[in-house]
Amino acid sequence: MDQTIDLAVRTKGLVKQFGSFTAVDSIDLAIEKGTVYGFLGPNGAGKTTTVRMLTTLLKIDEGEAHIFGYDVTKEPKKIRPRIALTGQHASIDEDLTGTENLVMICRLMGFKRKEAKQRAAELLEAFGLSDAASKQAKNYSGGMRRRLDIAASIVITPDLLFLDEPTTGLDPRSRNQVWEVVRALTKAGTTVLLTTQYLDEADQLADRIAVINKGAVIAEGTPSELKASVGSGMLHITLKNKTDIEQAEKVLETRFYALIRRSSRESEIIVNVSSSSEALKALNNLESEGIELVTFSLSQPSLDEVFLALTDDEE
Repeated sequence: MDQTIDLAVRTKGLVKQFGSFTAVDSIDLAIEKGTVYGFLGPNGAGKTTTVRMLTTLLKIDEGEAHIFGYDVTKEPKKIRPRIALTGQHASIDEDLTGTENLVMICRLMGFKRKEAKQRAAELLEAFGLSDAASKQAKNYSGGMRRRLDIAASIVITPDLLFLDEPTTGLDPRSRNQVWEVVRALTKAGTTVLLTTQYLDEADQLADRIAVINKGAVIAEGTPSELKASVGSGMLHITLKNKTDIEQAEKVLETRFYALIRRSSRESEIIVNVSSSSEALKALNNLESEGIELVTFSLSQPSLDEVFLALTDDEE
């Protein structure tokens, strides 16, 4: 039995080149139906290029991709009715009201006028925009425009929704509102492929995450699995004298064989540890060398720390 039929997205060796530049370098993905799959990476990592190939907007140079079992290259007409894309930039008409935007999209999708008005009203209610239905979109806040944009993408509820960095530039409140929309969509059965450069967003929403850097997937798994891959804990150590940082790093590297990284905070270093006993050993090693500490703390690694550790290995 073809396993691609049981998956929302399946890719193997996906490649895209622009001249001599390889934007996407042999990416393999397996995304289960009804889940949120996070595609995490910095700007220029290849996220949007991958999405454009999967949504049939960009030719695949090498490899293969299937959406619900259909070949993206050979069967795009069977795929397009089942997917929707919300890109990085809003596609709504700023001069139209919320209702007018959605009615227009409905009409373009083949709805009769009465049905279009009814569907627009349903979406505005579902996305918390009913009170602003008669306002021009240019008078909406960033979060409201983004919600309207997503609503326009699901006039006909898609089986698979591609959200390409949907919260870029939004304030925390607006981001939370978009997150609630994503959760509601997946609860209703829609599969979501979410590209983002925000680690906390991937941590909040994604069932599984692929970390992409320089066009290649460098790690994949659940948020918990990715965090565990760099150690079960992160030991944050603040030194009394910042001049001791190099000595502290040398002590830990030679005696403890730990992965060390300097924090953005002055006089702080971060040590990957696999247990509390290893953390204690690290602290004792520093004390035996006369290196004074101000504070220390042990916590589970964040996705920020996972990403930095993984990309440091790529350098």
